[in-house]
Amino acid sequence: MTANNKKAKCFLALNAGSSSLKFALYLDGQEKESMVGHCEQIGTGGNVRIKDIDGKPLTLPKTYELDNHEAAMQVVMDALAHFFPDIEVQAVGHRVVHGGRSFDGPIFITPTVLENLDRLVKLAPLHEPHNIAGIHAAMAAFPGVPQIACFDTAFHRSQRFVNNGFAIPYHYYEEGILRYGFHGLSYEYINAEVARIAPDLHQGKVVVAHLGNGASLCAIEAGRSKASTMGFTAIDGLPMGTRCGQLDPGVVLHFLETEGMSISELSRILYKESGLLGLSGGLSNDMRVLTEAGTEAANRAIDFFVNKVCAGVASMAAAMQGIDLLVFTAGIGEHSSLVRRKVCENLAWMGVVLDDISNERGKGRRLISAKDSKLKVMMIPTDEEVIIVRAARALLAEKVVAEF
Repeated sequence: MTANNKKAKCFLALNAGSSSLKFALYLDGQEKESMVGHCEQIGTGGNVRIKDIDGKPLTLPKTYELDNHEAAMQVVMDALAHFFPDIEVQAVGHRVVHGGRSFDGPIFITPTVLENLDRLVKLAPLHEPHNIAGIHAAMAAFPGVPQIACFDTAFHRSQRFVNNGFAIPYHYYEEGILRYGFHGLSYEYINAEVARIAPDLHQGKVVVAHLGNGASLCAIEAGRSKASTMGFTAIDGLPMGTRCGQLDPGVVLHFLETEGMSISELSRILYKESGLLGLSGGLSNDMRVLTEAGTEAANRAIDFFVNKVCAGVASMAAAMQGIDLLVFTAGIGEHSSLVRRKVCENLAWMGVVLDDISNERGKGRRLISAKDSKLKVMMIPTDEEVIIVRAARALLAEKVVAEF
């Protein structure tokens, strides 16, 4: 307890995936998480990893069978009670992948909001159901505590039709068939970091490469999303860990009509068996494994990925009629010096000159382009959870003012 017997206020950020639940605890007024945890392999036994503010492992006094998201939420509850017994959760913020056209910013979760999220499941079948499951689990675990949804699609709602439409009958666009774009929480964080550390560049033309198991690019002009490689769903654009990325629709028709595939079979191939995994002949969807393997199959996957990233950067630059800054982020973007080097070498025609020493350095935000590079290149670690917490704090503050 604090000296005046009042519990310290805190905010909780949750990121629920198909078989995982990430959580981060932030004390009031802090932007560095006091505790971060990851419940993995939900539904198949499970694994729990928790760290403190210094990155040191924390161990709970019991083990867990993570049969479902409710069991994972119990881990969160137990971690809070064990390591932070004198805190009070003010709000819980959730990452929600798809917000459709209705949600263009963070919002308090109500029964009506949940009904609308249920309708969006068909647009993000691999993510939305688990986001919703995490919300229900948190509502049960923290009754009466405000729950807030933060959408990966919201950052891109500033895009114009020429960048987010499809060349199909226009009435489909009016019905919501359009390029929504994703990874918006990551792009929002990088956008804010660029504004903080390089305000002049922020007012210019920035391409952010969010390269991870899910991968996409975003063109950000004067702080607003102009275009993105991801489309109607999170399968479009760049090749990813197991997702195919951009694909001729005729291939889909071929699989359905000539190969006689079912919808479920086609979905499995495009979402779970393609990307780096498929390109490498089933070797791995992990860039670290592919880099270390050094085989022909691994190199084929890496080269294909790099080629599509470079083509995507050029496309994003074309959408803005120029580019001043390229930022690498997310798992591959932050940790693969090989991918960063290959991409920059292939963008030499744009005036990119890489600083090899800076590129090979370890973790941390840094400029990786050389002094004589016409195009600045940075590596900035992303932080989706802090964006969730910032949104939760802002909405809660607005609510207090409105009630006052």
